[in-house]
Amino acid sequence: MNEKNLEYLKDQLKYTGFGETFDAELRENIMKGDKDFKIMHTGIMHNGLPNKDTLTVELNFKRSEQTDMYFFNSYHVNLQKEENKPGLEQTFYINKDSASITMKEAYNLMEGRSVNKDLKNKEGESYNCWLKIDFKQSDNGNFKLNQYHQNYGYDLEASLAKHSIKELNTPKYKEDLLNSLKKGNLQSATFVVGGTESKMFVEANPQFKTVNVYDENLQRINHRESKEEKKTESQKESVSKDQKKNLDSDEGDSGRKDNKVKKRKTPSL
Repeated sequence: MNEKNLEYLKDQLKYTGFGETFDAELRENIMKGDKDFKIMHTGIMHNGLPNKDTLTVELNFKRSEQTDMYFFNSYHVNLQKEENKPGLEQTFYINKDSASITMKEAYNLMEGRSVNKDLKNKEGESYNCWLKIDFKQSDNGNFKLNQYHQNYGYDLEASLAKHSIKELNTPKYKEDLLNSLKKGNLQSATFVVGGTESKMFVEANPQFKTVNVYDENLQRINHRESKEEKKTESQKESVSKDQKKNLDSDEGDSGRKDNKVKKRKTPSL
């Protein structure tokens, strides 16, 4: 058996997010020498609430026609959110020249979120983009995977900065938050509104160049307490107060003028 090939495949599985769970099964299948083989795995995924999703993964391996080397070509995912109902299915291919989509990233994509990746084009040139599944369109039996490239203009950090998020004030927490969102996670964050802290959840939304905000029960909310909005409201209040002062001043002057006029019109006795 080709030990170097085995170690290479083990590393591929590890960096794709499958850990060392399948090391023994991988060795056993390679020793059999079949043309191709599959490894099945079922796990439970959490999304921050008590409800859990069932994720069934089918890893596909194929032997080279010229040598005894095996290749990890793809893995097929079935995401079942409700019992006794068909799950969503998608195949993710292993990239030899750029970072492959990890199992957790695949789960996040199938949950409808977006993932940031460094990829390579056909010419071997590297580029960064956001990926998001379009569940309304199919592409070769798979849902279409939309890409939002660097020149699309999405700035995750700037989108977060529009909100009063406590973690953004600490460099380490800010970096962790950005990295988590780039992996497609629905990440908890501390929002500070009117001096009161509350736990919310955020996710990247490159398509609309913003971030989605959810409450502690994962209900989507329209969060209006952004720094810019606060500033605007503050400016409006300031202008309103100034206008009121000017109005009061004008009314006072007008009243005094009226009194003066009335005094002049009063006849002498």
